[in-house]
Amino acid sequence: MSGVEGSSTPGKVAAGLRGRADFDPARAEGHGLADSRRAFTTSVRLGWQIESNWTDPLLFLIFLVARPVASALILIVMLEVISGGANRDLRAFVITGSALWSFVVAGMAGLAWSVLDDRERYRTLKYLVVSPSTLVVMLLGRGTARVASGAMGAMIAIGVGIVFLGVPFDVTRVDWGLLVPVMVVGLASIVALGLLLAATVLQSRQDSWSYPDAVAGALFLVVGAIFPLTVLPGALQAVGLLVPLTWWLEGVRQALFPGALSSIGGAGSFYAQVTGRLTPSGGEVIIVLLATTAIVTLAAATIYGVSERRARDRGLFDRTTGS
Repeated sequence: MSGVEGSSTPGKVAAGLRGRADFDPARAEGHGLADSRRAFTTSVRLGWQIESNWTDPLLFLIFLVARPVASALILIVMLEVISGGANRDLRAFVITGSALWSFVVAGMAGLAWSVLDDRERYRTLKYLVVSPSTLVVMLLGRGTARVASGAMGAMIAIGVGIVFLGVPFDVTRVDWGLLVPVMVVGLASIVALGLLLAATVLQSRQDSWSYPDAVAGALFLVVGAIFPLTVLPGALQAVGLLVPLTWWLEGVRQALFPGALSSIGGAGSFYAQVTGRLTPSGGEVIIVLLATTAIVTLAAATIYGVSERRARDRGLFDRTTGS
């Protein structure tokens, strides 16, 4: 008898609550677009504070300037020493690739680090999961703050290269018709790869903190960030051509520095062997970037959805990997 009464109590309470004028069931489920927008904005602000370590804005600005500039200068010195100053035309190639890669790492690995921070450092991920907003919206907000930080660093590094390192740049020659769509689609590909990483670390059991750097390092090798793909074996060149970041870097270089060294084509490249052309055109870059980004985005959305559902079923949101 008591079991019957106990089982009927929740239904009576729920019915009683639904009858009250001041009870809104939607408060536990979110409010659609308005709730998502509020959660996204809050996550961006929180992500920026975490990224800057709650420090003074001036100190954080100095850090944003110093990090990418130091990385670019190291690469330039290495290039000058190895080549004996003979390859000064590579400066634009190296500086652009180095600056944009910091942007890639901030956006791609940032989503995975957000999961790890909230799950293992702050121990709040399980509370975010049961909040009215969806977890992916909050992760995108946190990732946006990291992307903004990386974008500022990339622009500063390119600016330093132009002003102080003699990188040839003419604003009147910039191909804005290529630069704008390439940047928009490239950002989508970076976010999609970030979601794939976030889905991976949700399931990982150990060494989770090393996954973002490991994946970024592997991609750094095959996307033509600071050296053309022609220096790699044909098989690795083929892999690089399947990654949207390769075409994004190529498009940005073509738009900012028309006629500059191509990271994809060139004599003896796998691209030239397959297509019979030395370098891809701007239109070809956009089309292939759109196609590869669409594939990666579809895969990321599917895999992340499966990963989050599995994490809910198995209680992985409060797991600590001890790494």
